[in-house]
Amino acid sequence: MLIDDVTIRVSGGDGGRGGMYFSNIKMQLGPTGGSGGKGGSVFLEGVSDLNSLTVFRYKKEFRAQDGDNGRQRCSDGRGGDDVVLKVPVGTVITDLDTGETKEILRTGQKLLAASGGNGGKGNFLFRSSKNTSPTQFQEGRPGETKRLRLELKLIADVGLVGLPNAGKSSLLNELTNASAKVANYPFTTLEPNLGVYYELILADIPGLIAGASAGKGLGIKFLRHIERTRIVFHLVSAESTTPVKDYRTVRSELKKYNPLLLKKPEYLFLSKSDLIKEKDLKKKLDALKKINPKTITVSIHDWDSLEKVKKILNKIKAAK
Repeated sequence: MLIDDVTIRVSGGDGGRGGMYFSNIKMQLGPTGGSGGKGGSVFLEGVSDLNSLTVFRYKKEFRAQDGDNGRQRCSDGRGGDDVVLKVPVGTVITDLDTGETKEILRTGQKLLAASGGNGGKGNFLFRSSKNTSPTQFQEGRPGETKRLRLELKLIADVGLVGLPNAGKSSLLNELTNASAKVANYPFTTLEPNLGVYYELILADIPGLIAGASAGKGLGIKFLRHIERTRIVFHLVSAESTTPVKDYRTVRSELKKYNPLLLKKPEYLFLSKSDLIKEKDLKKKLDALKKINPKTITVSIHDWDSLEKVKKILNKIKAAK
């Protein structure tokens, strides 16, 4: 199961307390308390593993190590260890208290999530000509605590969209080494599937239904994944009795969610073309060509039609 939206609590470690010590060595009397160590911080680091948010499914709180207290002989406390949390590339991080958002866009990119507190000053740093034996010291500062929403938005070259049972998963499996589960479902699958066609990442976005942009079904959960795709492959099933309506339904939901989605380059495919009579197929193809003149038919059982799709993908790859 792909975990793509979680809320966690992260805390930096507290800074160590400053030390309050005095030398007991003759002729070297004076303050020797070192400063406390800085608390560890929490970082988020981008990785290519899309399933890396799974670790947050059950564990929701993460805290870095506190800094050590200052020691005698002017020895500062050791800083606390940092915590580095791995998140998939494409993750949007939202601070739920301030509304500030940041993004992880590449592998190895690190973002500071919660800073550790500074260590307190030891009494050695409070010495002066008027205060040769200071007993003052500082407590360490507390680390930051933040509530973060981690929301994965897939970064793919091509996003396959359409109503449930439009043949997206089957096409993805045929074009790539993906192993998306396929069946004659009358409902949407539960999570996106990815495949790689040479250098291109293809994402099968679970089927959208009317009302998806308003939260009906699971659509709102997956519409955000389309935001990051460069190009849209829109599949309409040839088995549908209303192919034009199907096409417009999906386009309407994309527009309601984010009008900019309609500006993405789109290829329209009449899928499962082997399952209906040639006369009916031509009629439906002609209807869709009035919307998009470049509409083509495709079937995973038709080698020639798959070659046409591959030619499109090769052109996209060459322009990347």
